[in-house]
Amino acid sequence: MTQFTVFGNPIAHSLSPQIHQQFAAQFNLQLDYTRSLTSKQGFAAAVAGFFRRGGAGANVTVPFKEKAAGLVTHLTARAAKAGAVNTLIPLGYGQLAGDTTDGEGLLRDLQRQLAEAALARTVIIIGAGGAARGVIEPLQQAGAEVVITNRSAARVAPLLERFSGLQALDYSALAQAPRAGLATDAILINATSASLTAEGLPVHPDWFAGSVLTYDMMYGREPSAFLQQAQRTGAGKTADGLGMLVEQAALAFALWHEGKVPDTDHVVSVLRASLSR
Repeated sequence: MTQFTVFGNPIAHSLSPQIHQQFAAQFNLQLDYTRSLTSKQGFAAAVAGFFRRGGAGANVTVPFKEKAAGLVTHLTARAAKAGAVNTLIPLGYGQLAGDTTDGEGLLRDLQRQLAEAALARTVIIIGAGGAARGVIEPLQQAGAEVVITNRSAARVAPLLERFSGLQALDYSALAQAPRAGLATDAILINATSASLTAEGLPVHPDWFAGSVLTYDMMYGREPSAFLQQAQRTGAGKTADGLGMLVEQAALAFALWHEGKVPDTDHVVSVLRASLSR
């Protein structure tokens, strides 16, 4: 049976095994998809060991997406641009390809939440790690004006050099009312890992109230602290990252299985129902 895994820390919450089993069932495929808890120090050895044992593919989640880009022998153009990898593909002879499906996965879910035409607007991303890196270029290609902010300005600076047209917002500005027009009809995205520790973010209520969609890349049984902040301030629409997770997984699945693209709407519905129990 073909072996797949997802590397992360933490990882116990990951729904990736259930998602890929449901994808496989759509095509009558047999696979074994597991979770692999590792550390920053042990990540490279864990990846090498998995593929040495015959692993057929792997996903990478927080906090290893940037480290994964430095491990592979081949990067797709979009992964090279992002400097982050969430999908590992063995090429044989010890070689490994790295791709990122996060950006396209996010776009597909935003289109589910809004509409394709609605993406031609300002998108404000909080966070500058691997999760943010993987979505900037696809959002720009979809017509969005992307603005990024991060607690550490030093993390933002290299992204401004890497992505033409990317704008920066001082992190302290989030705690203040937005300047006229900046948050009006914008999409506000949390790409930090704060929600994994139930942390809120220092965001003024007007950022939520003025946004057409408040989106958290994380997901869970209950709305994240970030989404709860948004809901308390009367935000018009909120969404977590469950749809993005399923969409990026479907793209990874296709990379591993000769282009087979599974139905995602059904899987999102099933998982949402299971989370609400």
